[in-house]
Amino acid sequence: MAVLSVKNLCKTYPAFSLKNVSFEIEKGSIMGFIGRNGAGKTTTLKSLLNLVSPDSGTIEFFGLSLKGNEAQIKQKVGYVVSTDGYYKKKKIVQITNVTKSFYENWDEEAYQHYLQVFKLDPQKSPAQLSEGMKVKYSISLALSHKAELLILDEPTSGLDPISRAELLDIFNQLKAKGISILFSSHITTDLDKCADSITYIKQGSILYSGKTEEIGMTLDDFMLKNEKEEIHV
Repeated sequence: MAVLSVKNLCKTYPAFSLKNVSFEIEKGSIMGFIGRNGAGKTTTLKSLLNLVSPDSGTIEFFGLSLKGNEAQIKQKVGYVVSTDGYYKKKKIVQITNVTKSFYENWDEEAYQHYLQVFKLDPQKSPAQLSEGMKVKYSISLALSHKAELLILDEPTSGLDPISRAELLDIFNQLKAKGISILFSSHITTDLDKCADSITYIKQGSILYSGKTEEIGMTLDDFMLKNEKEEIHV
């Protein structure tokens, strides 16, 4: 059974539309979600979390339809973005105390473990954290409520190479533990290093969804081949 199954997802805006977006993620795998800025990556991810209401199509997590099971599903899904949505001046300990009240399976021991692993100071505020540490904090929250699927929207954007390498190592360790990851990124070299499969969206439509190894070239070359347009000056 797929951890996440998306079929014929459609969403129309005045200047853009998602057109029959379909893909599946298997348990314990990392899927890279690629495409140019404006191709529909964030709209798709927000649709998966019901932050955007699709016009049509089906979304299933763990064999359950998102419609009618949203609260149950979100207990098992973690959402991580590159820019933090937390109160910037609140201390991490205060943010966590509010966050954990929403989750039935909150594991305080696991949370304290990840604070130590990621060297996070609970007395600091998000405003005092680097971009990489903000992502690590978001991951800590997700893993502490025992998320089985992480949805990551550009988590390595703006990070230095060392911080990106650290996060990729974390993602590979999580995959080894059976956690699935949907990883949206425009930094395709990161995905070359960790993604088992790739879903490539172009102008709102899926151009490719399958195993990374079957592409037969780097993801940079793959995107250049499919996106390059002639420019006349």
